Amino acid sequence: MDGQPPASRDRGKAAATISNAIAGLHRSHYGRGARRTRTVMGADYVICFLEDVYTPVERTLIDAGRFDTVRETRNAFQDTMREAFSAAVEEAVGRKVIGFLSQVHVDPDLSIETFILEPDGKPQTAAEG
Repeated sequence: MDGQPPASRDRGKAAATISNAIAGLHRSHYGRGARRTRTVMGADYVICFLEDVYTPVERTLIDAGRFDTVRETRNAFQDTMREAFSAAVEEAVGRKVIGFLSQVHVDPDLSIETFILEPDGKPQTAAEG
């Protein structure tokens, strides 16, 4: 069909589903979504990169030297949304999320959501890392 093995297509579909879900949660709660969202998956982790994430209010605070305030608010939001974000990933990959880490950065303007998955019991190859 598209030259990719079925497992690769399934993984790509799961990554796209996760990107859309995480971006949608951001959009529904912040009033805007990221300009670009990309998800990468390893054997036991999922990392979602969101670019151009700040609202106009946050951008005003950042420009005024108040990024710490923005980071603190974003961290509180991430803690609050932990279950919803994790549920979206669990649904897409069919595995339990056992760890969630989130970080925002100002230059470049991005957010990273990292999900650690419960081991699935399958042997890993070095390439799956």
